[in-house]
Amino acid sequence: MTVLCVRFQLPPMYETALPGLLGLLEGFTPVVQALPPDGALADLRGAERYFGRTALELASVIRVRALALHGVDCVIGAGPGPMLARMAQRDARPGRTRAVAADEVREFLAGKPVVALPGVGTRTARTLCEYGLDTLGRVAAAPLSTLQRLVGARAGRELHEKANGMDRGRVVPDAVSLPHSRLRPGGGTTLLATERRFTRDELDPGRHRRALLSAAEELGGRLRALDQVCRSLTLTVRYAGLPHSRPGPSGGTPDATTRTRTLPEPTAHSPALTTVAYGMYEALGLQRARVRAIALRAEGLAPAERASHQLTFDPVDEKVRRIEEVADRARAKFGPRAVMPGTLAA
Repeated sequence: MTVLCVRFQLPPMYETALPGLLGLLEGFTPVVQALPPDGALADLRGAERYFGRTALELASVIRVRALALHGVDCVIGAGPGPMLARMAQRDARPGRTRAVAADEVREFLAGKPVVALPGVGTRTARTLCEYGLDTLGRVAAAPLSTLQRLVGARAGRELHEKANGMDRGRVVPDAVSLPHSRLRPGGGTTLLATERRFTRDELDPGRHRRALLSAAEELGGRLRALDQVCRSLTLTVRYAGLPHSRPGPSGGTPDATTRTRTLPEPTAHSPALTTVAYGMYEALGLQRARVRAIALRAEGLAPAERASHQLTFDPVDEKVRRIEEVADRARAKFGPRAVMPGTLAA
């Protein structure tokens, strides 16, 4: 077992703690892949040799340090590869690590429903179940040619390999952050993004707004930490998937809506970002929409020193900006929990 999948038990609206927790993992291995908003994969092959401890022993140390330094518990799965580590993590409980050894893989997978396998969606699972292939054990025992006839040549081969425990994936440092922060050829950043997923399809507009608030404050904090400002903001609202959804006229799917708005002036000010995000959300006119996730993307990044801020002579605005600066310094010195998200904007 060389790969850990760690899910930090972050309180609601506190996903901005993830960067600091990723830093904790990077103290054990440089091979860490973020799984926003609250998780990560860590390849411990080198760490096991370096520290002279097994992956399970290192997992215990990680849990203790997360509690001691950040006040956050975590749920950890361990396996020979990323796929198995993720699946093990789903079976884990706080305070314990669910480990799947190489010789236990077939037994671990056999009784699980096909939908538990990463990459198997509702439609594929329905097709397999119609032919009695409702568990991974039955899928593993099915002839490769049968699976290829059902789901296609490439998908069938991949499904057959995964159901038999062949985990060809690898942990790629910062792989998930590519849509999260796109880099310029010279090393600069052109955009930052974050996403808030709900534990279930969410109907409450109040929870939608709180997710937007959390996302805007995270982007603002990350922009200020990089001494950058953004020129525009993009909102993507993902709805509950429809079983027979078809591509829309522009090539996108009808279960997501994306809107972009140029800011009145380049900024990294969290309340300003929040106001624009709220405006885009309200303009969608959602009524009883079952929202699965909300993503926010800051685009057109530029150095803050080159940006101009129009003075408003509004004492409230200036006070909020001063408080924001103090809050950033407090978070940098004492950790993300020094100032809870949501205290600077409403």
